[in-house]
Amino acid sequence: MTGHQELSFADGGEAARLAAFLGRQLRWDRTAAARLRADGEVLAVFTRPARFDVLAVRSSPLREPAALDVTVSAGELLEAIDETAGRVTVPGPVTGPPWAGLLPPRGGWRPLAEVAHEAVRSAAVAVVAEFKDRTERLPEAERTRPVLDALAQELWSRTLPGTPLPLRAVHAAHALGFLGPGAPVRVVTGGSWLRLRTAIGSIAVSFTHLTPPTKRIV
Repeated sequence: MTGHQELSFADGGEAARLAAFLGRQLRWDRTAAARLRADGEVLAVFTRPARFDVLAVRSSPLREPAALDVTVSAGELLEAIDETAGRVTVPGPVTGPPWAGLLPPRGGWRPLAEVAHEAVRSAAVAVVAEFKDRTERLPEAERTRPVLDALAQELWSRTLPGTPLPLRAVHAAHALGFLGPGAPVRVVTGGSWLRLRTAIGSIAVSFTHLTPPTKRIV
């Protein structure tokens, strides 16, 4: 079953946390899609934050096993969440964007690095601050789209120190609320993907997308 299936979360607060995640996603793209995948007692929600060229992944433990693989409107999914009851009614399917058919592997991930969450958070904050500072230093006549795109490309082509992970993945994790205090952040690799993992969610980027996007992403 795909549309209108009802799922209950094992943790009563999970509905609110999933809603907060979707709300952040929709700030960038009100027409965003979400791919939902469940094969047991965990619901995985995949989205593609606009401008970052990465995939965001959030897993929610379910009260009962479910079988599900469908792409839906992220906005409709948000509206279908009942935070009080701790459940969600799966919206009807939509035609998925190309990224929804190219998800990272479920298993086979190998560890590359472990970084203190404070260091990861600081890296995200620092590069955003640098972009803003360097933009403000430009004469107004030079603040053109090509100039800003080139600056963004320069900054987001950098990697998290000690890892091959591009900083755009770190920024996406920060913006989506994945960098809360707690356990160290882990960087892993699997197949043609790199992944930043935290206790809250993860950000995946394909090796084929390691050249930074030309869009302004700050």
